[in-house]
Amino acid sequence: MKPIDRPYCGIPSYLRSRISSSPSDYAGARIGVLGVPFDEGSPFLPGSRMGPRAIREHSLRFPLDAPLHDPDTGTDYLAEEISRGLIVDAGDVDVRPANPARTFEIVTQRVREMLEAGLMPVVLGGDHSITYPVFEAFDRPMHVIQFDAHQDYAEIDEDLDRTNSHAFRHIVSMPTCLSLTQIGIRGLRTSRRHVEELRGSGHRVVCMSETRRLGADGIAALLPEGSDVYVTIDVDALDMSLVPGCVSGEPDGMTFPQLMGALRAIAERHRVRGFDFVEVNPPLDVGTGATAYLGALVVTGFLGFICNQPYWAEARDAQGVPA
Repeated sequence: MKPIDRPYCGIPSYLRSRISSSPSDYAGARIGVLGVPFDEGSPFLPGSRMGPRAIREHSLRFPLDAPLHDPDTGTDYLAEEISRGLIVDAGDVDVRPANPARTFEIVTQRVREMLEAGLMPVVLGGDHSITYPVFEAFDRPMHVIQFDAHQDYAEIDEDLDRTNSHAFRHIVSMPTCLSLTQIGIRGLRTSRRHVEELRGSGHRVVCMSETRRLGADGIAALLPEGSDVYVTIDVDALDMSLVPGCVSGEPDGMTFPQLMGALRAIAERHRVRGFDFVEVNPPLDVGTGATAYLGALVVTGFLGFICNQPYWAEARDAQGVPA
């Protein structure tokens, strides 16, 4: 009997991929999707811990009986990855409530297991603090590209060190972070001191006026062609009118075409080694789950851009890992 697979039926794994929560189940896969349902780093309203589940549920709305297709460009996406079972859903990190230090250790361990198995990590948050332990799992030096309304670069002290305002203070101090490029920074909650400090250290803080001026190709060209990059996407990089299910939205943000155009250009010019998508807050969302659906679109679209690149396809068809 042919399955109909309505979005409200079945176990909500990402794109109905096989659930492989143990490294012993990763065989044959090239991409691992990992949820990090952690929002204890949020200094305002909780709820983004439910983001991974909501994004997975909305990913069930994509038809999977043929390649994903963009009628505007005539482009197909993820045909081989879906048909050959190259995507696995690695489940969620087992969060330790009220123990963020231990939770972060587990995040790093889970991502490192995926990398050792040859999987490219796609991580669903959760608040933006999780990017720190995710990036800590990589041994390969990379450039970090951050799409965000806020810098998340607060000073670390004995009281605060693992909130969603601290991730990139940690990351820029790591030897594996070759540079940090922040895209879409805006709003009156940004510190002059933090902007000047990052720029003075050789990193890039690209505010909205410059983001619009550069355009997609200009953003990708900020790094040398062929760079290894890790990309982190906060949903509040998008304008707040698009993201009702986000606690930290700001006006004057990116449009959906601006964000997707930049992600496409990055995938075409560089080698994306992993990415995360964070800060969808389902309890704040509208009844249709529009922000979670937007998250599923961004994650799936970016993954499609990456997998359509020649270097990825060559390694995939050779049954290897993109080098």
